Amino acid sequence: MILLLSVPSVWALEVGEQVVSSCPLNDCDATLSLTYLGETSLSWDYSVDGIPFGGISGLDFDPATGHYIALSDDRSERAPARFYELALEVTDEGIEDISVLRTVNLKYKTGKSFYRRAVDPESIRLGADGNVYWTTEGSRVSGLPTQVKVADRDGNFVRDFEQPDGFAPTSDRSSGIRENMAFEGLTFLPSGNMIAAMETALYQDGGQASLRHGTLSRFVRYEPTSGKPTAEYAYPVSAIPQRPLTSPVENDNGVSEVLALDEHRLLVIERSIASGFGFTIKVYLADTNGATDISGIESLTESHNDIVAMRKQLVIDFRALGLTPDNIECVSFGRDSEGNEILVFASDDNFSASQKTQFYAFRVNQRPH
Repeated sequence: MILLLSVPSVWALEVGEQVVSSCPLNDCDATLSLTYLGETSLSWDYSVDGIPFGGISGLDFDPATGHYIALSDDRSERAPARFYELALEVTDEGIEDISVLRTVNLKYKTGKSFYRRAVDPESIRLGADGNVYWTTEGSRVSGLPTQVKVADRDGNFVRDFEQPDGFAPTSDRSSGIRENMAFEGLTFLPSGNMIAAMETALYQDGGQASLRHGTLSRFVRYEPTSGKPTAEYAYPVSAIPQRPLTSPVENDNGVSEVLALDEHRLLVIERSIASGFGFTIKVYLADTNGATDISGIESLTESHNDIVAMRKQLVIDFRALGLTPDNIECVSFGRDSEGNEILVFASDDNFSASQKTQFYAFRVNQRPH
C-alpha cells in the first residue's frame, strides 16, 4: 500500500499496487483507496474512418451498455465536432483493449453539424434522461459564450443552459471568460443537479495562476431541467508547480475536469504544463459544504475577504506515483470485466505528434458516496 506523497518519485507505480489517501479534509468517510490497473495509449495519428481520433477532453460511462462516451475537442476543424462511443476492456492485468464503436456528430438546432470554430467542446456527461450534456468553452476573441449544451444520443440539439451573469466574453477584457479557459469540467451530482467548472478565473475575479500564487475559479451549480444556474462556489486553483525549462515558454495551471463523489464532494483535476518538462497532473478532493454562494458577487477581487472558498486536499499526484501523464482532461467512473467499480482517466493529445491519447485505470476500493 502506498500512502500519497506529493514529491517527485524515482520509481514507477506497478499494476496491483494500492494508492490510499486517508481521511482527506480530516474526514475519514472521505478516504479514497485505489488499486492501479495500468495505462495504455493511442498514437496521435490513430484514425477512425479516415478521421483523426484525438483531442479527447471528456469521458463518461454508460452503465446500460458498459460503454463510454468520449468527447473530442476538435472545433470542427479536422472533422465536425463529435463524440465517440468506446469499449474499454479493463482487467486486473491492465487495460486490455480499446475499441471505437461509433462516431456521433454534434449539431445545431437546424440539424446541421457545427461550423468551423463555432464550438470548443471540453466535457461530456450522460444524463439519466438518456441525453448527453456537454460544455463548450466558447471564445472571447469571437464573442462566443461558454455554455452547457444538451444533445440526444445521435447528436441532435435539445437545448442550451443559461449563461451565468458575468461570464459573457468582453472585447476589452474587463469581465467574462478568458480565451480557451472557460467551462472545462462538468459533472452530475446524485440529486441530478450539475456542476460546471471554470478552468481559471474570470477577468473580474483576478489573474491566472502563476508560480507564486494561485487563483479562484468559479464552479456553477445548475438545475438541469430548467438549465438555470442556482449557485456558484469559488474553487482555489493552486500555483503553477513547475517552472518552464525551455523556450518558447508555456507555463500554466488550471482545472481540467471534475467528477462528483457525492452531493458536496468532488474530484477535481488540476492540469499544469511547463515547457521542457511536460504535464503535472494532480487530483484533489474538494468540498462545497461551507463554501460561500458567490453567484451574487460581481468581482472576487473586491470581495475576497468576504467569501469562504471550497476546501480541497490532494489525493492523487501522478508524478509522485512515478507516472508520466500526458494532458489529462477526463475522468469517469466505470466497470472492469468483473463488474468492479473503476476510475478511468484520459488525455487530450491536442492532435499533436509529440503527444498521445492516454488512458489510466484504477480499481476503486473505497470512496465517499
